[in-house]
Amino acid sequence: MKLHFLGVNGPFPESGGATSGYLVESGTDLLQLDLGSGVLSSLTALTPPESISALFITHWHFDHTADVPVLMYRLESCGRTLPVFGPADPSSPLCRLVSTASCFAFTEMSPGSSCRIGQTDISAFAVRHPVPSVGFRIASLDKTLCYTGDTNTLPSLADDCRGCTLLLADGLFPEESWSASKPHLSAGLAARLAVDTGAEKLIITHLNPFFPRKILLEEARTVFPDVLLAEAGTTVVL
Repeated sequence: MKLHFLGVNGPFPESGGATSGYLVESGTDLLQLDLGSGVLSSLTALTPPESISALFITHWHFDHTADVPVLMYRLESCGRTLPVFGPADPSSPLCRLVSTASCFAFTEMSPGSSCRIGQTDISAFAVRHPVPSVGFRIASLDKTLCYTGDTNTLPSLADDCRGCTLLLADGLFPEESWSASKPHLSAGLAARLAVDTGAEKLIITHLNPFFPRKILLEEARTVFPDVLLAEAGTTVVL
């Protein structure tokens, strides 16, 4: 399994960057996780977007879905219908678009839901965010990727991500800026989650350009040494 980092920022991109978007290469299948602002261009540099097997959306905030309407134009020009999996959110105009556009085949994913794409098993788990949201556990052969999407602390996260090969976790805040009422983890709490799950490796993502990367990495490494910050344009082999 390979994980391609197409966009790693949130809730807005750094100069020349993109918000949330990750391509999972699992055997012959290509699974796109979120499709934020600027991600479609980076995806197109790797593969024709109509060639992906499915699109998985953690939630419908624009920094995770802004390029979905643009993808629609490409799919319509190619005559492709793309499977899309994600939480139902009637308040979201993008969720309504994906639910009704003929080029998308939408399947609701709620915590506990699962599906299989080729030889890859994908299950959704609960996260804590202000809108309907899920994280995804992606397993193929003996490798498992857990992607939290956007979340703050939640007791069930440790069990849902237990024993993963790679934990891709929201760690937007430095410790001094985090609070229990905010919609994201701190880098240190993402590292604590990696410890609690027994993850082999942690990569922190959803990086706000206003917060220095060095501080986030230092805070995380005091808790879990084998941690990296996500870098757009890189690929990790699980």
